[in-house]
Order: sequence, then structure tokens, then C-alpha cells
Amino acid sequence: MNKTSSAEDHPLRIFGWSGVVSIIALCVGFLYGSWTGALLVLLLGAFEVSVSFDNAVVNARILEKMSEFWQKIFLTVGIAIAVFGMRILFPILIVGVTTGLSPVEAWELALRGGSIETPGTYAYILHAAHPQIAAFGGMFLLMLFLDWVFDPERELHWLQPIEKFLAKVGKLDNAAVPVSLLALIILAMEAKAQAATVMIAGVAGLLTYLLVNGLGTFFEKRLEEDGETQQKSGAIKLVGKAAFFSFLYLEVLDASFSFDGVIGALAITTDPIIIALGLGLIGAMFVRSITVYLVRKGTLNEYVYLDHGAHWAIGALAVLLVVSIAIPVPEVVTGLVGIVLILAAFISSIVRNRSEAKITETTE
Repeated sequence: MNKTSSAEDHPLRIFGWSGVVSIIALCVGFLYGSWTGALLVLLLGAFEVSVSFDNAVVNARILEKMSEFWQKIFLTVGIAIAVFGMRILFPILIVGVTTGLSPVEAWELALRGGSIETPGTYAYILHAAHPQIAAFGGMFLLMLFLDWVFDPERELHWLQPIEKFLAKVGKLDNAAVPVSLLALIILAMEAKAQAATVMIAGVAGLLTYLLVNGLGTFFEKRLEEDGETQQKSGAIKLVGKAAFFSFLYLEVLDASFSFDGVIGALAITTDPIIIALGLGLIGAMFVRSITVYLVRKGTLNEYVYLDHGAHWAIGALAVLLVVSIAIPVPEVVTGLVGIVLILAAFISSIVRNRSEAKITETTE
């Protein structure tokens, strides 16, 4: 490894911009809302990182396949979409569509604040749209999890009895689709008055996954056949259309994760400026820095079960999202479940590495 790549891989270089942006966000939070504003920004940033760590792990697995150019696009254009698109514009659009207000009027309504319990307020309207949001995001994440866990060609298993059994189920073509649709039908029946809305949003989430993931896979195979990929450090890197659709897939994935964060943030504050600073600038930046760190350091190849833990965390989040339509689920639960699963996978990876090291020493 040359000096340039070593410098780029240094943790300070990777997390430096996140630290700078966090300090700026805290200063803006202080100027906007004094010490209370700064504290809320810090709390929201920590909340976003805690509920999105599994997102970073899955992002890293996809990002490591992409060329250096597209990795930079993910960290520049991608962060702009994550901050301004999903953490600011998306909630405003939801409120606008729900109420018939223009984006400007919805923004003014958001700035007026108000309790989540008070009808007509920004927080109340956004919270009322939770069933549609949870159905879309939940089905997208459920498809992602099922596609992974049903993969019959995956040789490494963490929760062996369960994963081996589900891999056998995956020998049925497109098993994830009927299982997801069955889950959606049950969910819609539980939603009762909002059954139609939940069904439409859920199908939209499922189709979005199939479209984005399918196009990405199609172009990836096409480029490999045409020899239009880049070879770097012995690994094939995606470029062109395959990289673009992988990038698009990452953004939709980030959107699905951000739904829970945005709704959960309303329990802390309803101020859109504070939410944008905490979730967007601090949270999204650090999640992306963690993603880059995992890619540059090869962490997923060293701790092989982290990928498994992240996907199981995604499966758990998908279930919690759809369950939250009928039964309130505290945000702390969604955050802790992901952290516990990833931590367990990390510990399992360490135990596996030590066992293999002992076997190697004994053989030698």
C-alpha cells in the first residue's frame, strides 16, 4: 500500500469531515436554539447513528464493489440527497401531499411547530402518515432481507440451523416475493381502516426494491460480460450504469432507513431545522463515514459475520416497522435490536477468527 492510500485510509481522514460538519451543526444549533438547540442536535445525531449502523454495514458491502469515482459520488451527491432530500424535503412533501398544501406552505407549517398530539400541526400530520411510510419502508427492507437470507449459494452461515433451512427455501424461484406479499396481506388486514393505503404503499415498496435491485444486477452482469468493469487490487469494480443503479439502490436503502429516524425524531423535537441538523448533517455524515471506514479497512472481510448481523438487523427493523402500524414500537427498541445483533455478530466473528488461528498454529 502506498503512502497516498495509507493517508486516505487514516481514520482521521475518513471521519475528519464528519467531525467538522458536526461542530458546524452544533454551532448552528446553538445560534438557532441556544444550549437546548445544540443539545437536541447532538441527541438526534447520536440517535441516527445508533439506528443506522446496520445501514452502514450493508452500504459498505455494496460500496466496496463500486469504482473509486462512484464511491466519491456516494459521499458527495449522496450525502446531499440524504440530508436535503430525505431528512428535509421528503417529510415536507408528505405533509404537503396529505394536506394539499404547497411545499412552501408545508415548510411554514413545520416552522410553526406544535405538539405531535395536536391535530393540524406538522408533527401530527407527519405522524398520521406513519402507516404508509412504514408499509413502504418495511416491505423494501423485508425484500432486501429475504433476498439475502434465501440465497442458496451462500456458503457461510452465522445462525446455522435457521440460515441453512431458509437457504433451502430460497431454492424456490423468487421465494422472497410471495413471502413478502403474504406478510403484506396480513399487515393490511390488521390495518383495517387504512388497509387499502397500506397495501398500495407496501406494493410500491416491494416494486421499488425489485426495480432498483433488478436493474443494478442486470447492468452488473452486462458489464462483466462486456469487460467494462475496472480491476483494482484484484477486485472487480463497477462503473457506468451498474454503478449508477447500485448508487440509486443505496439511496433508496438510505431512504427506507431514514423513515424510522425521521418519525422517531418527532418524539424528541418537531423543529425541522433541528431535525435536519441532527439527523441530516451529523447522523447521515457519520453513517457514511462509518461506511467508508468499513470499506477502506476491509472490516467486513475480517469480521465475516458482521454482514450477517446487519442483514438480520434489517429483517428485525422491517418487522418492527410493519408491526408499528398496528402497535406502537418505541424508537429505543428499533435502535437497540440492530446494535445487539451487530454486536453479537462481531463477537461471533472474533471467536471464529481465534478458533481458526488456533487450528492454523496446531497444523504448523
